[in-house]
Amino acid sequence: MEKPPRCWTGTWRSSVGGNAAISTGIHLFSAMFLLLMLAVIPCCEVQNISQSMEVLDLRTYRDLQYMRNTETLMKVVDEKLKVASENHRGMNPRGFQELKDKVSQLLPLLPVLEQYKADTKMILRLREEVRNLSVVLMTIQEEMGAYDYEELRQRVLLLETRLHSCMQKLGCGKLTGVSNPITVRASGSRFGSWMTDTMIPSSDNRVWSMDGYFKGRRVLEYRTMNDFVKGQNFVQHLLPHPWAGTGHVVYNGSLYYNKYQSNIIIKYHFRSRSVLVQRSLSGAGYNNTFPYSWGGSSDIDLMADENGLWAVYTTIPNAGNIVISRLEPQSLEVLQTWDTGFPKRSAGESFMICGTLYVTNSHLAGAKIYFAYYTNTSTYEYTDIPFHNQYSHISMMDYNPRERVLYTWNNGHQVLYNVTLFQVIKTSGD
Repeated sequence: MEKPPRCWTGTWRSSVGGNAAISTGIHLFSAMFLLLMLAVIPCCEVQNISQSMEVLDLRTYRDLQYMRNTETLMKVVDEKLKVASENHRGMNPRGFQELKDKVSQLLPLLPVLEQYKADTKMILRLREEVRNLSVVLMTIQEEMGAYDYEELRQRVLLLETRLHSCMQKLGCGKLTGVSNPITVRASGSRFGSWMTDTMIPSSDNRVWSMDGYFKGRRVLEYRTMNDFVKGQNFVQHLLPHPWAGTGHVVYNGSLYYNKYQSNIIIKYHFRSRSVLVQRSLSGAGYNNTFPYSWGGSSDIDLMADENGLWAVYTTIPNAGNIVISRLEPQSLEVLQTWDTGFPKRSAGESFMICGTLYVTNSHLAGAKIYFAYYTNTSTYEYTDIPFHNQYSHISMMDYNPRERVLYTWNNGHQVLYNVTLFQVIKTSGD
């Protein structure tokens, strides 16, 4: 016996972050997704629904006929009751009571009948919509059948390139809002960090996870975000030196992290599994000298944005205020430094977007983005940008310029936030 074709029964949700207004990128992404999925999605699911609707329609029609007959009977009985009421002398008490009892039994059918009529109209409309959808999907499937897998893959790659090109035209902007949290996974301990490559552009889809903040050396590398969600298809890197804190960042295929009990920054290359360079961040506090409000050896926080690689820390000469240094990714040399004047111990976490450092006022529930320092003008302002701290203890918060989202580690949960930026779009002549 021939087996029926298998049907794709999944769902797809799109969550566009700070640049949802850029419809070109969204359309490209949607087109890429459809090219991937429509080549392998048979139409049998829709056909099955359509067939079920046909059966339901026939049964509904039969039942509705019965209800219509009942309605007619009820009206006839009701009319007789009115006549009997007007000329009650012509009817004996027993006959009158029987008639009255029958009417009482029919009365509850009135609201049921009205609802049945409404449901029938809805079913008829739905059946037509399903029929139309089935025809459309069959047509698309026939068209997609003209392409073999390799040609389809090349078309997807082309669309992906165009999507990255579109994203590159997005100008930098000022943070104006943060979305509700999107919980990706619950794993690990209360403290940790997770990330994807922040380099622009990049086609690297790997995800890295580093559990804990104290003397850790094990880094888990997942092939894709889907693998990370499922906890599968990963390899392990054992770092030659343990880390301190959770302020790590992956930039252009290398992990940048703070070496345990020191102010040394290490650049570890994942492909070669080797340390490419390490350099001391001169004067930077370490070992819980100037951490964020939650502690955890979070003295040195490394991050990346559209402008490159950064280190956020503090020194004794700066009286514990947050210092920002822009780093050269190859040598880790400090290119430029800014003193923000904001006390680091009063900050819950911080992240860079387009050369601006945004600082939260707490790592606990009720936190908000409270302070912004603009490196392009060396000025600052106090802000009031709320966000929902769903699990009440954030120990890592970093911005990814490739995806324009915030990655957070919140009490053993890996959470994403989309961001809204007020921005100017570059044209081809800019």
